[in-house]
Amino acid sequence: MSLQKHPEITHIIDTLSGSYLRGKIRAIKLAMITLLSGGHLLLEDIPGLGKTTLALALANALGLSFGRIQCTSDLLPSDITGLSIYDRNEGRFTFVPGPVFNNIVLVDEINRAMPKTQSALLEAMEEMRVTVEGVTHSLPDPFVVIATQNPLEQVGTYPLPESQLDRFLVTTGVGYPPEDVEKSIIKGGSIREEIRQIQPLISLEDIRSARQVVRSEVRLSDKIVDYIFAIIAATRNHPLILSGISSRGGISLGEAAKAAAYLENRDYVIPEDVKAVAGPVGAHRLILAPENETLSKEEVLQSVLKNIPVPLA
Repeated sequence: MSLQKHPEITHIIDTLSGSYLRGKIRAIKLAMITLLSGGHLLLEDIPGLGKTTLALALANALGLSFGRIQCTSDLLPSDITGLSIYDRNEGRFTFVPGPVFNNIVLVDEINRAMPKTQSALLEAMEEMRVTVEGVTHSLPDPFVVIATQNPLEQVGTYPLPESQLDRFLVTTGVGYPPEDVEKSIIKGGSIREEIRQIQPLISLEDIRSARQVVRSEVRLSDKIVDYIFAIIAATRNHPLILSGISSRGGISLGEAAKAAAYLENRDYVIPEDVKAVAGPVGAHRLILAPENETLSKEEVLQSVLKNIPVPLA
C-alpha cells in the first residue's frame, strides 16, 4: 500500500530545526509525533531553554490558533475553561470561552496551579470538550496541550497526579543546544520576535489529513503488538517499579510509534519506531517503589527495553 505523504510535515521540522530552534530537533519531532497522534505534550526542563518558544513556533508554522495559560497558585478553573457572564442588553447569560478554546494551548508552569485547577484540564485533554455550568462545549480540532514545568523547583508547586500525567502522550525535555549553536544564540540574542513572524507552512486540511493517515494507513503488525505488550508487561513485574504502564499507555505507545513511522515515510511500524518513542511515552507513566524514587524513570525503562527480545521481520 502506498502511503499518502504530506511533505509539509517534514518541511516544518526542517524549517524550525534549521532556522529557528537549532539543536532542538528531537523535541520538535516529538512535538510533531504528539500532534499526529492526537495527544498532548509535557515539556519538563529548566527555564530558559526554549519551551515556550517551541510552542509558539509550532503554532505559527502550523497556522493554528494559540492560547496561553500562565499557571499561578491563584489561577481558577474558570480562567482556563471560561465562564458565563450576564449580558444586560440581551437579558441572559453569555458564555465567554477561556484560552483552552484554541488548537494549541500552552500551559506554562503547570505544576504551579492548584490541584483543583489542574483537574480542569482533565476533561479537555481526554474528551476534547469542557463542561461549564452544566453545558458541554466542544474544543477545536486539532487540540493539543503543551504544558511546561521545571523539575527542580519544589517551593510553591503541586506535583501532577498520576491521572494527569497519564493524559500526556509524550514527556520530554528540550535540553541544551550544542556548543556552536549556543554561542550563535548568545551572539544573536532572543529570536522571539522572529518566531512571531513565522508564516503557516501547512493548511488545516492537510494537518487533519496527515492525522487520519497515521490512524488508518500506518499498520501495527501482530509482532509489533506483541513487542509493545511485552514491554508494558515487563514494567508491571519489575522489582524497581511499583506500578507499570497501563493499557492506555500501551495504546499511546502504539499510536506514537505509528506517527514515528509516518515521519520516516513508512506505512508500517518497525521495532526501532517503538524503541524511539518508548522513553518519552512510557517513562512518565511509571511509579517507582518508594525506596527507588531517586532513580531516573527513563533509565529504568531503558533497562527494561534491553531485556525484551526484538521481533524479527
